[in-house]
Amino acid sequence: MKVVIPVAGIGSKLRPHTHTQPKSLVPVADNTILGHIVERLLQAGIRDYVFIIGYLGDKVESYVRQKYPDINAEFVVQEPREGLGHALWIARETYRHEDSVLIMLGDAIVEVDLPAFIASPNSVLGVKKVAKPSLFGVTEVGNDEYIVKLVEKPRIPKSNFALVGLYKIMHPEKLVASLEHIIREDIRTHHEYHLTDALMHMIRQGEKMVTWNVDNWYDCGRKETLLEANAKLLSRPRFKEKDYNGHYPGNIIIPPVSIGANCTLVHSIIGPNVAIGDNTTITRSSLSNSIIGAYSELRNAVMHDSIIGSDASFIGLSHSLNIGDSTELNFAQ
Repeated sequence: MKVVIPVAGIGSKLRPHTHTQPKSLVPVADNTILGHIVERLLQAGIRDYVFIIGYLGDKVESYVRQKYPDINAEFVVQEPREGLGHALWIARETYRHEDSVLIMLGDAIVEVDLPAFIASPNSVLGVKKVAKPSLFGVTEVGNDEYIVKLVEKPRIPKSNFALVGLYKIMHPEKLVASLEHIIREDIRTHHEYHLTDALMHMIRQGEKMVTWNVDNWYDCGRKETLLEANAKLLSRPRFKEKDYNGHYPGNIIIPPVSIGANCTLVHSIIGPNVAIGDNTTITRSSLSNSIIGAYSELRNAVMHDSIIGSDASFIGLSHSLNIGDSTELNFAQ
């Protein structure tokens, strides 16, 4: 099976990190967002990939070719960027003649039994129950368990099952025809061409689609959700069981954490839920629930719920105090 991974977006909600790198290459746990996605696909035996690139696309292409030299990778540039439906229409010639195609968005990590998902005889859309369905594409299912309606970011949702960005389409040629329909008729939602509208057109034309409840869905599009994804991914046994204290004497390591290669830690408290990139130096600092990029340096830092990019430097305050009786100092204000 061939998989199409759209990674053309700017990632404005993750700025300033996406000023210098695409959203899909932002680090989370011990990998990038895109790295987590590709490695799950490789575990399912998928070797044929189409990456739809745009903003800083050369960095995505360089990353993929260097880290995954053994996959069959095609790169299609989306310009201008007018939504997911437009991205898939731009790349249509790479997949339209396949028997079926897998589509997986490049800004979310989905945990699901991929072989079983792929083996379904129908077109399948991954979904997850959410608290605020109006922020997502939403599915409505009939009594026969087939999807009867798809709506992108509805004002008044009639379902709380959101699309998670994982799709298996049984008839790619029909998908291409529906994408051409919404573009020809200029059918836009929130000023963009959406895949949701093309899929709804397929359903009206008689295509049978079903939903699949995924095990976990880590939406990495904002700082808060990226840190949440980092914490959940670090909660896996391989991170909890790894003992870094022996490698970094003189520090306190509170699992789960992920520490990259060639890091230097001096008199610091690290964890829980901290991911540190390669070749980073941390001195006299306390970090929790944070992501620290590669080749960075932190000194005298007390950080929580923070994201620090690569090649960054932060030097905090260090005090030498002589405090008498009945004294109160408050540096928090």
